[in-house]
Amino acid sequence: MRNRVRAQRTAKGLSQAELALALGVSRQTVISIENGRYLPSLPLAFRIARYFGLSVDHMFDPDDEGVGS
Repeated sequence: MRNRVRAQRTAKGLSQAELALALGVSRQTVISIENGRYLPSLPLAFRIARYFGLSVDHMFDPDDEGVGS
């Protein structure tokens, strides 16, 4: 599943730790999501999308096998 978490985070100038704090998760969780090793729960996916002001389907693309951008 492709996701745009890293791209959105870096565009806003946030560290992984800052994003983790804002979302209420660990830095390791953010790292794993960005690297495509962990698929967030639906509530977490909505929190991430809402944080960046985007839709869940824009943040996470289930039709794409690649990771990150």
